[in-house]
Formats: sequence, C-alpha cells, structure tokens
Amino acid sequence: MKKTVLNLLAIASVLTTISFLLDRDVVEISTTMRFVEYIFMLAIFFTIISGFYFGIKAVTKRLQIVK
Repeated sequence: MKKTVLNLLAIASVLTTISFLLDRDVVEISTTMRFVEYIFMLAIFFTIISGFYFGIKAVTKRLQIVK
C-alpha cells in the first residue's frame, strides 16, 4: 500500500512539474506564491489520481467477489 501511494505521488509530481513548466504567466509572481501554487497543484493531481486508482481497484475487487 505504501509503495502504491508513493508511486501515485511520483506520477502526480511529474504531471505537476510538466504542467507548471508549461504554464506561462504573464505577470511575475513571488517565489512563495510559486511554491504554494505547486503544492496545491500536486495535492489536486494526487487526489484525482488516487481517487481514480483506488475507485477502479475497489470496483474490480467487488466484481470479482460477485462472480
């Protein structure tokens, strides 16, 4: 379970880094705001990916029990 969560966190981190680099803000923001934005984006990506992964895992496990 711990390895799965770490793998999901690594995937979320890669997606966050890619999306952060592709984001071109016209206005220069402060460094602290960049860190806060990165951390919140990481949390959002991690929550969405975890929800999909564990949701699909629970549904497939439930379907195996029904068979």
